[in-house]
Amino acid sequence: MSTDHASAHEDETVLHVGGASPYDVVIGHHLADHLPVMVGDALRVAIICPDSLEELVEDVVAPLVDTMPDRDVTVLAVPDGEEAKTAEVANACWEALGDEGFTRSDVVVTLGGGSTTDLGGFVAASWLRGVRVVHVPTTLLAMVDAAVGGKTGNNTEAGKNLVGAFHEPAGVICDLSLLETLPREELVAGLGEVVKCGFIADPEILRLVETTDPDDLVPSSPVLRELVERAIRVKVDVVVADLKEAGGSGGHPGREALNYGHTLAHAIERAEAYEIRHGEAVAIGCVFVAELAHRAAGLPAEVVERHRAAFSRVGLPTRYSGASFEDLLATMRVDKKSRGAVLRFVVLDDVGRPTVLAGPSDEHLREAFEAIS
Repeated sequence: MSTDHASAHEDETVLHVGGASPYDVVIGHHLADHLPVMVGDALRVAIICPDSLEELVEDVVAPLVDTMPDRDVTVLAVPDGEEAKTAEVANACWEALGDEGFTRSDVVVTLGGGSTTDLGGFVAASWLRGVRVVHVPTTLLAMVDAAVGGKTGNNTEAGKNLVGAFHEPAGVICDLSLLETLPREELVAGLGEVVKCGFIADPEILRLVETTDPDDLVPSSPVLRELVERAIRVKVDVVVADLKEAGGSGGHPGREALNYGHTLAHAIERAEAYEIRHGEAVAIGCVFVAELAHRAAGLPAEVVERHRAAFSRVGLPTRYSGASFEDLLATMRVDKKSRGAVLRFVVLDDVGRPTVLAGPSDEHLREAFEAIS
């Protein structure tokens, strides 16, 4: 389980992630001084960062050099978004690490959104079979999702995140001040994963969303801070108990629960050539599986409606008609949770009670899709 405590700075929360490779997640504002501590005495640091965040890089490099003037810091620029998660980009990063003489005592730092975190984590996991990585997420989505838990991923023509590795970070810095320049639509998209955590594990998240004016959910808001901390705690607690998706106990799906809504979401992302934001696709996917569970497993209609209301309240979509059911179903059949020819979905028995629905009928799948299209 996670433990949390105040740090030496009053406005910071530190969530300690236990397990075989323990690390800290620091949450607060203006946290640049934490990076040199997490990097330690590494002689070489590679910062993997999209071109669009070039202005932020100097703020990351400066404390690394100030604390160790002879440290060699290399910036590896990558494309924005899902375009970064390709074999070609990963290979370019590997070649750069080779040119710099990167050893197992050196450190990769990711600075960016979820795609940069996924890619950078995969590069670190695979270089010399694993070097340390520190994540500095710059989007709400990356803070509550990609940066925590040790999953890394790259895309292929067959689908999203089908190549990857489990590689826990050496530390995560969730600097909420970095969200101040984030476009509103990106902040809203990040709330998709936050609301998802409310449905699978923490009803207080739903209560906060349902009782807070959405316009008040801004980077300086104490409510947004609480939502971020709660969502990260949900992920930490699940991951510590089941790092590699071996399964939970007592009917709980374990880490697989974090994929609530993701089976359809990943299919939609592929159908939209990754032009749709991940959190938007997750919101649609969560409503879809709620409709599916209503038909196949008796999830109460009011819980289905609560899905629509919560995601809609923060400005996320709950309907989709951009691709055919047949095309989306074909993509879902190669989802990582499938077992052979059997489709598996994380569904709810009720709020906070996730389970797995294996092999739903095509009729129920189609009816659920028609309910959101």
